Amino acid sequence: MSDVRLTRHGHRDLAEIRQTLLDVHAEAYADQMDDEFNQRFEWFVDHWGGNPEFVCVIDHDGGEPVGFAYGATSKPGREWWRERLDAAPLPSSTFAVSELMIRTKWRKTGIAQRLHDTLLKDREEALAVLLVDTTHPRVQALYERWRYRKVGERRPFADSPLYSVMLRDLRG
Repeated sequence: MSDVRLTRHGHRDLAEIRQTLLDVHAEAYADQMDDEFNQRFEWFVDHWGGNPEFVCVIDHDGGEPVGFAYGATSKPGREWWRERLDAAPLPSSTFAVSELMIRTKWRKTGIAQRLHDTLLKDREEALAVLLVDTTHPRVQALYERWRYRKVGERRPFADSPLYSVMLRDLRG
């Protein structure tokens, strides 16, 4: 990587960054675009980007986007992961990491962790939550190394994969 640059964006920037997110996704999932769930990625971008709490970090190598991470703060009391635990940790304010995506050429270079850590840097929430496809145990193991723990499983849409629900304490 020659000229690495991270940029941070919010809800108001969605129109500016939307096509970049779609282009990175199209390359990262090129071999899975016959799956209807992956074909709806545009809807997910608009859904998450429409949230006033939306935050996105994009990594560039030179002028080329190589990956991104985005998410948003969960509404207090509506943290969907709570149902996976007998007792929710307190405080339970949560940042939901929705996407972490790297273009093929830049995978296994440390960009994923840099994007993830930058996205969560200086967050005020107590916890972070994300979903990992249960058919990707190496990805789950990666998040476990990043201090997440599996608290259950969830299929958020009828046509979505079954996901591991991963929770991380951001306070320490």
